[in-house]
Amino acid sequence: MDKKQIKEVIAKRVAKEFSDGDVVNLGIGLPTKVANYIADDIKVILQSENGFIGLGQAPEKGKEDKDLTNAGAQPVTIKKGGAFFDSAESFAIIRGGHVDATVLGALQVDEDGNLANWMIPGKMVPGMGGAMDLVVGAKKVIIAMVHTQKGRPKILKKCQLPLTAKNQVDMIITEMGVIKVTDKGLVLTELGPEVTVEDVKSSTEAELIIADDLKKMDV
Repeated sequence: MDKKQIKEVIAKRVAKEFSDGDVVNLGIGLPTKVANYIADDIKVILQSENGFIGLGQAPEKGKEDKDLTNAGAQPVTIKKGGAFFDSAESFAIIRGGHVDATVLGALQVDEDGNLANWMIPGKMVPGMGGAMDLVVGAKKVIIAMVHTQKGRPKILKKCQLPLTAKNQVDMIITEMGVIKVTDKGLVLTELGPEVTVEDVKSSTEAELIIADDLKKMDV
């Protein structure tokens, strides 16, 4: 798969995690693509930390509104019934536990459910954004990311970069599979469309428990 296909596979699989009525926050980057694959019969309310709720799909080319963007400054649409508010109200929703699920990218995740996704030492970053609030405030934390970075594993025994949060990740979805974070460790529950169990193991530093009912990823 090329880079575009990989991102589509991940986004499509993440979109299947939501239930009718869920309030969901999609992080910057790959997670924003999830909005384009949510089933029509599932009514998900998308929230953005920059101040609105009720996001729709990406607008058609040429129909973008420069005043309507998500937290990553990408053009979006808003559904009927959507609402706008300031950042204080937006973070009150997040910190108050009203977000059912958040989907974030990651630099590293480890087998304890620790997450590092906001900085690399020595590199300039604009700030930590809302990730620290989201991973603690949301009821479910889903990491959507490519499995490796330039061939190096991103799912580690222990994160090496500064942490965003400790023990908050519930699920990791990559092009190679679906991994659940449990008290016993990381459990591989689904395989990506073009890989074997050995492929996933060789691309993962952390120990993986293979689910008895392991199946192919539904994308």
